[in-house]
Amino acid sequence: MGFMTGLKANKAYRLQRNGQTEEAIKIYEEAFAEGLNDPRYVLAYALLIIRKGEYQKAKDFLVKHQKAPGMTPDQRVTLLVDYATCCFRLGDLDKGINTLEQQFRKTETGLLYQTLGYLYVEKYDAANKPEFPEEPAGTEETEEAEETADADDTAEDSATGDAEPAQQPEEASEPAAADEKQLSPREAWDAGVEKAEAFIRDSLDYDDADPICLDNMGQFLYRVRGDRAGAKKWFKKALAIKDSQIDTLYFLSRYDEEEGDRQAALEKLEKAAKGRFSPLNYCSRETVQKEIERLKGAV
Repeated sequence: MGFMTGLKANKAYRLQRNGQTEEAIKIYEEAFAEGLNDPRYVLAYALLIIRKGEYQKAKDFLVKHQKAPGMTPDQRVTLLVDYATCCFRLGDLDKGINTLEQQFRKTETGLLYQTLGYLYVEKYDAANKPEFPEEPAGTEETEEAEETADADDTAEDSATGDAEPAQQPEEASEPAAADEKQLSPREAWDAGVEKAEAFIRDSLDYDDADPICLDNMGQFLYRVRGDRAGAKKWFKKALAIKDSQIDTLYFLSRYDEEEGDRQAALEKLEKAAKGRFSPLNYCSRETVQKEIERLKGAV
């Protein structure tokens, strides 16, 4: 990488900070074509194209530059979070979750708690819950009989994970215990919900004043558990710490409307509409704007 390439990167970064995103992208791409591989600019450029909704382009770019020299642990976490976000928006939520779970086993950070907590809410949203077939009567008794008959049998199960493109090669999972019960789809879903809730509660133990983690708890109760009353207090706690958080404002506007205060709902939505939306927002700018227009016609 030449001296002029470094100057281009600095110029692109300044343009980005001044909101001149299209020009910044053009100059960044010239610099990367010339061999730029500085993690500061890798992450800055990736953020620009993610915000444009170019998730496949961003994902491929992050994979290509995942080993940028001099990358700090915090930058590594940011790269993996961006990668997981792209996976989520490209329809591969499980890959995004698996990537962050691997990193979380190595280190706990607020960013991982925020992002992985939200991805768990997305995965276990009640709207995504499959229709599980009814188990035939007597299933438990049959299983108990089989377990008794096979008490002396052993089985070996092993699982290996594919290496995530934006991760170091993933270590093979530990073999399952010989007597571990195979979970049914319904049991696996329920276990996943419990795991998600435990993780989000742990995030609040890690930082009970993190507005994103507070919002995650509210969304988990609202969207996964269907506990709207329980969720409200968490949204209010999040709002008290950060009164411009888009999703928090959106969900609290739902309560306002239900209670007949459409004006309060409208005010929250109008405030949300002024925020900077990200791929990790539950509601889009278009969704908020449609709600504003609907409420204006009703107020």
